[in-house]
Amino acid sequence: MYFQRLRDLREDKDMSQTQIAELLFTSQTVYSRYERGVRTIPVEHLLILADFYGVSTDYILGRTNEKTTN
Repeated sequence: MYFQRLRDLREDKDMSQTQIAELLFTSQTVYSRYERGVRTIPVEHLLILADFYGVSTDYILGRTNEKTTN
């Protein structure tokens, strides 16, 4: 699965893949693979990103178009 929303959220904050990778304590290469859907994103990283961007995990995963839950 390709996570276009991960890329969109990152770009909306004007951040590089390297900066987000540092937030997750991983490499830029691994993070790039999350965005491209080559590698499954671990739940821990998904939760960190949802909190960082202020959106729900379902939004990142494309399960809803609502950024936050009520």
